[in-house]
Amino acid sequence: MTHMHVAGSVHADVASPSPTWLTVPADVNSLDRELWSTTVTRNEQGALEVGGVSVVELAQQQGTALYVLDEEDFRARATSFRQAFDGWDVYYAGKAFLTRSIAGWVHDLGLCMDVCTSGELVTALEGGMDPERIGMHGNNKSVDELRLALSSGVGRVIVDSLDEIDRIEQLCRELDCTARVMVRVTPGVEAHTHEYIATAHEDQKFGFSITNGAAMVAMVRCFSSPVIDLVGVHSHIGSQIFDTGGFEVAARRTMKLLAQFQQATGHVLPELDLGGGFGIAYTCQDTPSTPSQLAHDLTEIVELEARARNLSVPHLSIEPGRAIVGPTTLALYTVGTVKPVDLDGGAQRVYVSVDGGMSDNIRPALYAAEYSAVLANRRSQRSAVLCRVVGKHCEGGDIVVRDVYLPADVRPGDLIAVPGSGAYSRSMASNYNHVPRPSVVSVRDGTCHTLLRRETIDDLLALDAGAVVTRVDR
Repeated sequence: MTHMHVAGSVHADVASPSPTWLTVPADVNSLDRELWSTTVTRNEQGALEVGGVSVVELAQQQGTALYVLDEEDFRARATSFRQAFDGWDVYYAGKAFLTRSIAGWVHDLGLCMDVCTSGELVTALEGGMDPERIGMHGNNKSVDELRLALSSGVGRVIVDSLDEIDRIEQLCRELDCTARVMVRVTPGVEAHTHEYIATAHEDQKFGFSITNGAAMVAMVRCFSSPVIDLVGVHSHIGSQIFDTGGFEVAARRTMKLLAQFQQATGHVLPELDLGGGFGIAYTCQDTPSTPSQLAHDLTEIVELEARARNLSVPHLSIEPGRAIVGPTTLALYTVGTVKPVDLDGGAQRVYVSVDGGMSDNIRPALYAAEYSAVLANRRSQRSAVLCRVVGKHCEGGDIVVRDVYLPADVRPGDLIAVPGSGAYSRSMASNYNHVPRPSVVSVRDGTCHTLLRRETIDDLLALDAGAVVTRVDR
């Protein structure tokens, strides 16, 4: 199947006010099961329930905007990847969403974890993550970050520059330790994804190029160091990827690199990380592969390349990225205003403003990412109308869902739920317009737990070093 570019219909030259893939739903109350976590249903009152808890109850108790994570679904998705990739190391993406509770779940479920900053590393360790199952990423790791990683005993550091190799050597001598590293390489694969989240083409900041020989230079440099244990190479071709086509090229080029290194040094590198960045369904146009299908295809690709080059199959790692946590979470908002707007040609769009926006999901504004939404607090008998769910911020690009059909009677006070909000929503959230960031709760078996509490204005002011002139009574 051909998928629309992740940048969405905003770049398409179309006469229709809605993208061609979006059709009027036969039932505006229906839930597309591909978009929602497994325990999401509508109850007898018509409200969504997650993990046996009504979103109406959650909104009353927790307020909105709110992220609601389905813990049962999270555990099931993590387990599905671990079982499908049996014998591989499966790395959870800390950057997608991370709390101490999440780190504890990842550890208990037998997965590894990627981190790329001191903040992510400390959170993972405080949550109980085994440091030997942590990989440290990043294209510009500071000396302090590398010192923390090495002193904590992380299982691997993915090196990204010759400068970093120098820093690691200095720190290993200071700490009297040996660093286990993988060299990140760019295999020159153009993943079918947005420019900002494609990571394997040559003209970008990550890794060492295989094509111009930089990767081999870095590998030999690490291999020759007395304080560095080079265990393999790491490749990552992008994010929100729906099939394994690009991985075939990446595997061919990385396996060739391993063979060339073996010929040059006489040493066999035992590990290969193929990255991942698997896609999820944000809208009905998205059809992600299952973990079992991905595992089958990737294993076949690597085994074929190993046979072709007379190599042993290395120990393999995979990084599902958003595919574990992304589908587990919905964002819940309260409608504030509803404004019909007449368009050229007699069409009309209804602007539905909610109490969130680009401060809790920057992806639509950053690269026009597409999302879906439903009326969450009740059923409606009215027909569907074309809507745009927008936020409360002072930006024209403050869009939550660019195009969606909602009931014609959507009104202030209604709840809107947006699926697929688990990855890169709260983790990329900001305080734009001095809006406190939402809380994150997990639900399971009728019980709600707070993962991250809601920020307050007092939290924002605590960082403000200016003098208080007038105390405002809030």
